[in-house]
Amino acid sequence: MDYVIEMKGITKVFPGIIANDDVTLQLKKGEIHALLGENGAGKSTLMSVLFGLYQPEKGTILKEGQEVKIDGPNDATKLGIGMVHQHFKLVHNFTVLENIILGAETVNYGILKLDNARKQVVELSKRYKLDIDPDALISDITVGMQQRVEILKMLYRENEILIFDEPTAVLTPQEIEELMHIMRNLVAEGKSILFITHKLDEIKAVANRCTVLRKGKYIGTVDVEPVSKEEMSEMMVGRKVSLSVEKTEKQSGEVILKVENLTVTSKTHGKSLVNNASFEVRAGEIVCIAGIDGNGQQELIHALAGMLEMDSGKVFLDGKEITRNDIRSRGMAHIPEDRHKHGLVLDYNLAYNLILQNYFENRFQKYGFLKFDEIYKFADKLIESFDIRCGQGAHTLTRSMSGGNQQKAIIAREISRDSRLLIAVQPTRGLDVGAIEYIHKQLVAERDKGKGVLLVSLELDEVMDVSDRILVIFEGKLVADVKPKEVTYKELGLYMAGSAKQEVA
Repeated sequence: MDYVIEMKGITKVFPGIIANDDVTLQLKKGEIHALLGENGAGKSTLMSVLFGLYQPEKGTILKEGQEVKIDGPNDATKLGIGMVHQHFKLVHNFTVLENIILGAETVNYGILKLDNARKQVVELSKRYKLDIDPDALISDITVGMQQRVEILKMLYRENEILIFDEPTAVLTPQEIEELMHIMRNLVAEGKSILFITHKLDEIKAVANRCTVLRKGKYIGTVDVEPVSKEEMSEMMVGRKVSLSVEKTEKQSGEVILKVENLTVTSKTHGKSLVNNASFEVRAGEIVCIAGIDGNGQQELIHALAGMLEMDSGKVFLDGKEITRNDIRSRGMAHIPEDRHKHGLVLDYNLAYNLILQNYFENRFQKYGFLKFDEIYKFADKLIESFDIRCGQGAHTLTRSMSGGNQQKAIIAREISRDSRLLIAVQPTRGLDVGAIEYIHKQLVAERDKGKGVLLVSLELDEVMDVSDRILVIFEGKLVADVKPKEVTYKELGLYMAGSAKQEVA
């Protein structure tokens, strides 16, 4: 069998952790090959070795049967290998066109020639149905559009082997559909794709074969068609995983959160982003805000969490009105949507990140001096109980951890706080099935302790499985208040698209 890429016996070691332990991967020409594994299984590391970002301690890479040495991304590009990274590598104050040609510019006597490049980029975008505005600034376009720019960067360099690292982690369901379509088109044109993911539905939808890694080791390669999602998840996690959420009927109690006529207006164009929203969350219930991304969920949560000023309205926690300044001290925990921007200080170690919200408590400080022994003891306890995988324990630099383990750290910190209300925004985004199962159990456990849980999710399965009550938001307005057992996916979709409405108290 001729493989377009073969990685044989790759071993990559970081301080305290073997990220890849004698891993073999074989990519056929014209296939979509999924790379499946838990967070921290070594998937991104293996692809970073192929792209030249890391040098392996052992192992060889063959391109079309010939051994090659890839000392950096420029070598990878020369070999026709391109990569879309999980966190996009784009310059935000450059235009789309400038980002696509960056590093591969045509220069004549020191002057940048853009005309030919523009023509080429526009042709590529039409051919692969990747509609973009070449003159738009990266800072002004959506995440889905930024991803198209990353794909066009690879196509502009005439890459034949395309690596997608967790490409759907930040996309809406509609954008995911489009991306799958684009991937199929690319393969039809003769490209070969390596697709890192842990979403089993997506593997079933587009991949031909799938290689599974677990804790840095190669577990096996399977044809996707005959293998069930349950079998793949067991290969990935090493045990049977429940793909449905187990929970008892809710026993809701007193009102914990009461929101009255909350309105947030855009400071730039005066448009109403959250329009007169009123709702309640009771003790012992999970209320989910569902909607297509960009319909005011972010602004609503930022207003509740004190990150954004509301123009009008009132928020009550346990019957007492709270202002923006005393939200965090009044027993509200918040798992934010953007873990890097709002959830963590990446250059702090794990222990410091785990006490960000309560370092000032007497157990962690005395007369303004931190009690390091207590801090590290507390961190070790959370690392163990929340199964946070980190090479150097509580001393691990947070930046060096996998995305899923960074997410677990935030969840551990927020759940360990003695809060009455837990706000969880996209808590399972970018996580594998084992971690998703664990976090869903944690949310249900918080509910069962008598806390109120306000969940925001774009994943319809999660909305239907985890919540006791669903509030649908469309263009900043709450347009439906329904129970999961009394609504179908189709009806929910109609509410989310604004095609159906009901009166929400």
